[in-house]
Amino acid sequence: MNSIAYFIRLHSQRIVDDLGLEKSEAFNEMKVLMRHILSVDVAWLISHENDALEVNQQAAFEALVQRRLNGEPIAYILGSREFYGLQLKTTPATLIPRPDTETLVEAALAKIPESSKLDVLDLGTGTGAVALAIAKNRPHCKVRAVDASSSALSVALDNVHFLKLENVQLLESNWFLNLQNEKFDVIVSNPPYIAQDDVHLKQGDLRFEPISALASGKDGLDDIRNIIQDAPHYLKPNGWLMLEHGYDQAEAVSALLSERGFSQIDHAKDIAGTLRVTFGAI
Repeated sequence: MNSIAYFIRLHSQRIVDDLGLEKSEAFNEMKVLMRHILSVDVAWLISHENDALEVNQQAAFEALVQRRLNGEPIAYILGSREFYGLQLKTTPATLIPRPDTETLVEAALAKIPESSKLDVLDLGTGTGAVALAIAKNRPHCKVRAVDASSSALSVALDNVHFLKLENVQLLESNWFLNLQNEKFDVIVSNPPYIAQDDVHLKQGDLRFEPISALASGKDGLDDIRNIIQDAPHYLKPNGWLMLEHGYDQAEAVSALLSERGFSQIDHAKDIAGTLRVTFGAI
C-alpha cells in the first residue's frame, strides 16, 4: 500500500474533500507534485506507478500536499509554470501566468509579421510571460518589458536568462513613467482588472497572488483607463494597443479606446470563447 499510484489516489481525494476541486483536476495536481518529487516525466510515472515510494520520498510528497491543502497554488509550490510553450519561474511576487493570457500573445503575434523588426512594449510584465513569448516567437523584434515591482522584475530577469533571449530589455517603471520619449509599434498589457471588492480576491489561488497585480479600483478598470489615456504618446503611427481584461469588460474597454481616438477596434476570444483581449490602432 505504499506505491506511487496509491499515494496519488489517496491525496487526490484529500484535495477533493478539502479544496473542492474536481476529481480529475486533483488527480492531475497530485501527479504533477509526484513527478516533481521524483524528478521524472509523464511516461516514467505511468510505467512505474506500482513502484514503492521510499520513506523520504513519501515525506517530501506529503509535505507538498500539505502546502496545497493550505491553499497554496501549485505554481508557487513548484516554483514554475508553463506558458505558451515556455517554462517560467514563478514566485509569490508575481501573478501566475494563465492560459487565458496566451490569447494576448496570439493577438500580438497576429499583428507582428514573422520577419519584422518591430518595437514591442509589455506593460506590467510580472514573470515576463507575455514579453518572453513574443520575443521567442519574433526574434527580430525588440521587446521592452516594464513593471513597477523590482521583485517581479527580478523573476522576469531570471526567466530571460534561463531562456537565453537577447531581444528583451527590462525596466522598472510604473506603466509609462520611466519610458521618456520611446515609441513602439505594439503595446501589450495584462493589467490588474478585478474590482477591488470582488469576492473572488479572497478565494482560491488569488488569495496568494499580489493584490497589486489583480485589483484596480471600484470597477476594475482604473489601470486600463490610465494605460489607454497615455498610450498614444508612446505609439508609432498605426501602432497597436492590446489589453487583456475581464470576461465582462470588452464593451467598456472598447468604449474607452474609441473615446481616446483609437480605430480598428476588435477583440480576441480566449479558450473558453470569452472576449478576453480588446485592441485598437492609433
